[in-house]
Amino acid sequence: MHALGWLLFASGLLLLTSFLSGWIRRGPVTTFALYLAGGILVGPGVLGLTHLTSNAEHIHWLRVVSEAAMVVSLFITGLKLRLPFRHGGWRMALRLALPAMLLTATGVAMLVHYALGWPFAWALALAAIVSPTDPVLASLVSVDDARDDDALRVALSGEAGLNDATALRLLLLALALMLPGATLVEVWVHWLTADVFWGLIAGIAIGLVGGWGLGYLGTHLRHATRDVAPSDFLALGIMIGVYALAESVHASGFLAAFAAGVGLRRVELRVSEHIAGDPQTEPMDLTPAEMQVNPNERAVAAIEHPGQTVGWVVSDALSFGETVERLIAATLVLVVGVVAIPALHWSGVALAAALMLGIRPVAVWLSTIGSNVPWQRRLLIGWFGVRGLGTLNYLAFAMGHGLDEKLPAMLESIAITVVTASVLAHGMSVTPLMRWREAMLEAHTKSHS
Repeated sequence: MHALGWLLFASGLLLLTSFLSGWIRRGPVTTFALYLAGGILVGPGVLGLTHLTSNAEHIHWLRVVSEAAMVVSLFITGLKLRLPFRHGGWRMALRLALPAMLLTATGVAMLVHYALGWPFAWALALAAIVSPTDPVLASLVSVDDARDDDALRVALSGEAGLNDATALRLLLLALALMLPGATLVEVWVHWLTADVFWGLIAGIAIGLVGGWGLGYLGTHLRHATRDVAPSDFLALGIMIGVYALAESVHASGFLAAFAAGVGLRRVELRVSEHIAGDPQTEPMDLTPAEMQVNPNERAVAAIEHPGQTVGWVVSDALSFGETVERLIAATLVLVVGVVAIPALHWSGVALAAALMLGIRPVAVWLSTIGSNVPWQRRLLIGWFGVRGLGTLNYLAFAMGHGLDEKLPAMLESIAITVVTASVLAHGMSVTPLMRWREAMLEAHTKSHS
């Protein structure tokens, strides 16, 4: 399909999802499922209007685009989490991102190793690739905005922001074990110290300090100069800066991006607490600064206090980031649709079923023992482990390491099959399940009123 054909096709998809947004929001089909279906339609499996080959150029393109989407999405996810660090939502997110993710990857690795007969290093690589959850494709079950303190949404958003702490660490270990003659005894010390401890601690530190410091400096200068210009470049500069700095010192760039969003939110909280005159006020009792300003009136607004400046900064960051992440995510899901049927592998279908129906729910259940979380929420968290951009990025990262055996093609097929199955299964179930949950919560509230 030529360039004009792609433009017309993209225009049609965008218009279709826009026209049908009201029905999509209430029905069992998500916007991303429509993009996936569009890709399948024009791909070699149906109309055959286009096809993609798994060569080095496409792998590099996939890694760059998915990486950009992840950085923006993780930053926005961190910015939406307006919870104090002592809040139980953070503890639940850590349970999901660390022990639950580790159990999930272990279960997948064992299944692939023993059922498919893969070498352990390859099985671990596939497990690490399909384990991370997605902050973009799970938008219907993630935090909506800074006022949202719903325990389910906070847990899933926090997990999506932090799961790089486990999943990518395991992928790095798997790639190290694939080197000729490498053994666990030889690689574990470097992996534990450099990839795990340094990667996590330095990434989080760079993100928090960078997000808070650059955010504070930017909002202070804008307030001092009464600058009301759009702040999207400030947000973009923070995202790129912390990610690049973290990667340059071999720390986790994704964790840095997430922590930078959290850090910028701390700037807004500090300003809001100062205006309220009570630093002990709970964040959820304060109206977020971005909801106290109207970006459309900034040209005629008189800046009276720093809250307006930080409100515009955060508002611009959220608006810009959400638009970029949706566009990139739509593009990548469309690409997945194009390659879905050629990549379809029954081993991937079986693994997706085992992962979504067994391994992930059991891992979440075990990791939340003693948390006093209702069993209904534990089951929903176990089900809503959406696979998407993180899996695609990890796949491109692994393929970019020049794997030269016969298994890379199988690994790629299974990973894409898992993402396809997740987009369809989770997309079709999210609205009915969330409505059921809302009905249960409403009934519980009425019975205790």
